[in-house]
Amino acid sequence: MRALFIGGIKSGKSKNAENYILAFAKEKPIYLATTEFFDEEMRERVAKHQTQRDEKFITLEEPLNLYEATQNQEAPILLECVSMWINNMLYHGKNEAEIFAALTALTSTNANIVFVINDVSCSVIGENRLVRDFVDINGRVAQFLAQQCEEVYNTVAGISVRIK
Repeated sequence: MRALFIGGIKSGKSKNAENYILAFAKEKPIYLATTEFFDEEMRERVAKHQTQRDEKFITLEEPLNLYEATQNQEAPILLECVSMWINNMLYHGKNEAEIFAALTALTSTNANIVFVINDVSCSVIGENRLVRDFVDINGRVAQFLAQQCEEVYNTVAGISVRIK
C-alpha cells in the first residue's frame, strides 16, 4: 500500500495522513521525520507535530537517507515531509537526478508508505533561482509519487479528498 497526501502548508495533510496510517496499520507505524532544525521557529513547528502524534508512532529522524532508514522495517511508514526532504537534499548540494534516484530506490521496495508533500504550485514565481528550482522539483516529485501510489489525497482546510 502506498498513499500520497498533498496540500498547502497548514492544510491538515499531516494530521489526516497520520489518521490514515493509524487506521491501516496492524502494528505501531514508523514516523520518518525529515526536518532538519535550522532555527527556533522550526523547532516549535516540529514540537507541535510531536505532540500531535503522541506515542502512536515509532519516530525515526532522517533528513537525507530515506532508503537506508526504511530498510528492514516491517511496520508501515509515514514519510513526513517529502518537501522538507527535497529542501534538505538541495541544501546539502544534491541535484534533481540524485533526488529522483533516491526516490526510485525507495519506491522500488515493498514497504507500505504514506507520503506527505506540500503543494507549492499555487504560489508566485520565486525571486531567486533556488526557490524556483525547489518549486519545480517539488512539483515533479509530487507527480512521480502520485504515479507510484495507489491512493492520492488532496487536502484543503483540513479535508482530504481522494483524487486517485
